[in-house]
Amino acid sequence: MLIKILKGILIAIAALIALSYTFGYSYLFKAVRETYLRGTTGSSIDDGGYSSSHTIAKGVSIPWKNDSLYNKKNLPKSLVEDLKKSNTASFLVIKNGKLIHEEYWDHYNQNTKTNSFSMAKGVTVMLTGKAIEEKKIKDFDQKFSDFYENYKNVQFGKHLTLFNLAKMEAGLNWTEDFKNPFLQNAKAYYGKSLEEAVFLRGFKDQPGTKFEYQSGATQLLGFALRKSLNKSIAEYASEKLWQPLGMEQNGAWNTDDFGMEKTFCCINSNSRDFAKLGQLFLNDGQFNGRAILNPNFIEEMRTPTKLSNGAYGMGLWINYDAPIKHYYFWGLYGQYIIIIPEKQIVIVHTGMYKDQPLDQKGRPSQVEFLVNEVVKNFN
Repeated sequence: MLIKILKGILIAIAALIALSYTFGYSYLFKAVRETYLRGTTGSSIDDGGYSSSHTIAKGVSIPWKNDSLYNKKNLPKSLVEDLKKSNTASFLVIKNGKLIHEEYWDHYNQNTKTNSFSMAKGVTVMLTGKAIEEKKIKDFDQKFSDFYENYKNVQFGKHLTLFNLAKMEAGLNWTEDFKNPFLQNAKAYYGKSLEEAVFLRGFKDQPGTKFEYQSGATQLLGFALRKSLNKSIAEYASEKLWQPLGMEQNGAWNTDDFGMEKTFCCINSNSRDFAKLGQLFLNDGQFNGRAILNPNFIEEMRTPTKLSNGAYGMGLWINYDAPIKHYYFWGLYGQYIIIIPEKQIVIVHTGMYKDQPLDQKGRPSQVEFLVNEVVKNFN
């Protein structure tokens, strides 16, 4: 009897495995291995070392200079409580180009690399802008079908531009949901092939007519960028960002099994180096007197779009409605690089803030709170 039961279980397991491969859900086995078998229930800022990646090589390191008040001013109680509640891993404040506050929790420190999640979207747009500046790509109005001709034969595909992808106006048949293991985000994150996960998903809207945040859009932008280069995107990021910004450590950009960077997410870096990306925007594309990105392009990235109701630009989230205007890179679970131009402040926050509340425009409410608290404390 026991043998029959065991046989039945084995047959059922075999059937489930066969069905998962038949219907394109084989990535779920990797998802289980990288979550439940590691004692977690989902993706994490510590995922970087469990996936294949390309190195974003640094050049000569230029460490941050410390402000004279570096870590001498305590954070207000309300801010400390919020940081603890949101499972913060790191919290850094840069003012006037100098590090004024730096704090880490649990096992994290200034050398720990954590997953950027969707903050990588902003980096992907930055690199695309650089490729346009170097005439590797015509401009953001260029059609995606110039890079992948088969999109000319897909409804709405021939109309899709790089602008549509950068501004989240692609109209893809894509449901943005990182919790559902059967939807596109999980397949792109855990699957073997990004092409299989995002290519030819079709469209539900005419590109350029509606704002909808979709990770698939930035991944398609990454495919166009990769096709325009004679090198990996990580290598290009090294040449155009990591080396000229004097990053303190090599970064790592997770890839699929075929070496394509996950441009919708997954740059692994330390918080000090993330802060330099914010400082680059604060300096209008310059670092140490050297032009890294075109200032007009920087301005374009941080200009809110009409279709997003002023909440999004190109790879960046924007809150110019707030009393203290700011914009930011935003990644899952509370990864932020926040830029506050009028106060010359950059804030970096990393952590594991699950189920964070959003405002009416779909932005994380925590960001404006952090902005207000930091400005009050360090003004």
